[in-house]
Amino acid sequence: MLLHIVARGKIARSPEAELVDRYMSRIAWDTKLTELPETGGRIPPHKQPLRTVALDEKGRDLTSEKLAGILGDWRDGGIREARFLIGAADGHSEQQRDEADLLLAFGSATWPHLLARAMLAEQLYRATSILAGHPYHRAG
Repeated sequence: MLLHIVARGKIARSPEAELVDRYMSRIAWDTKLTELPETGGRIPPHKQPLRTVALDEKGRDLTSEKLAGILGDWRDGGIREARFLIGAADGHSEQQRDEADLLLAFGSATWPHLLARAMLAEQLYRATSILAGHPYHRAG
């Protein structure tokens, strides 16, 4: 299953970009990162069937194990792409929220978009490590 992060804004060269690259390169599954301008731009075509996850302050605060379970269920159910949407400064539209299969939050704090991108990449690496039985993740 393809893990595809679609993010508004350019990350450029930064410590956050290095973290994103580090974790994305460690994921054993297919990965893709698409950057869109702050407004407009076209989200690329997707593989079917698809599941969409919108990072949103109103989303569910999942443990790493729960996120891994969801991804594993989707993969095992034949889903070909899980697309993770990181919106612009104003977040997602109501339509995007309604159309998402999952709204995901990283706690109740507000995070800078570049840091949220790095946190998402790390959680995707952690989730795939959990599913592979790799010792990277140690449940508490």
